[in-house]
Amino acid sequence: MLKALIVEDEYLAREELSYLIREHSRIDIVASVEDGLEAFKFLQEHEVDVVFLDINIPSIDGLLLAKNLHKSSRPPRIVFVTAYKEFAVEAFEVEAFDYILKPYNEARIINLLAKLEAQTPPAAAAPAEAPAASRTVNLVKGDSIIVTPCEQIYYAEADEKVTLVYTAHDRYVMSMSISEFVARLPADSFFRCHRSYCVNIHKIREIAPWLNSTYIIKLYELKAEIPVSRSNIKAFRQLMHL
Repeated sequence: MLKALIVEDEYLAREELSYLIREHSRIDIVASVEDGLEAFKFLQEHEVDVVFLDINIPSIDGLLLAKNLHKSSRPPRIVFVTAYKEFAVEAFEVEAFDYILKPYNEARIINLLAKLEAQTPPAAAAPAEAPAASRTVNLVKGDSIIVTPCEQIYYAEADEKVTLVYTAHDRYVMSMSISEFVARLPADSFFRCHRSYCVNIHKIREIAPWLNSTYIIKLYELKAEIPVSRSNIKAFRQLMHL
């Protein structure tokens, strides 16, 4: 069962969101707080899977709090709940799971909750079965769904509100964030080298030095050049034994 924290300073909005979560999901709301500093202190002592986070809150605003959480070793999924449309771009820069506008649309909330729970494996699932279940992914081409072995995927690239997925001979447009798509891939074969890129490590042909002591990745068969961001350099070097 997912554990959630609600960070919302408006009482009625907080109560409505709590009701919708309890009514339409099995997500456990472990706490509700009113300001960013209180949330930050709570998260230093407690681990949650998802944070429903308002942006305009006292002490520490929601975006700053999300940026700090994004740097943690096991960041929770962030769902922004706000009345302001203009922060959407900044929200997805910290890889927000979703961005919900007030007043709440119940159908929109229900869809979000379903997506969150769909990415949570059943508690009774045997660990040995998990890799087999993630070795294919459904890619969309026109009106068709192409069941594709993950080993055929070379890399994925964020492009505004969609994710572009590349195989050796085709490109697919997925109507989801890159974080959502990466969650469907086997972690032992794919590396999130940049906030906008995820690469199949078995398709890497060359690792070339680039600006500011970073790298550019070149792949077999494709001409793409994929950057490794500075924040991911250490993990990439360890992964590739550099």
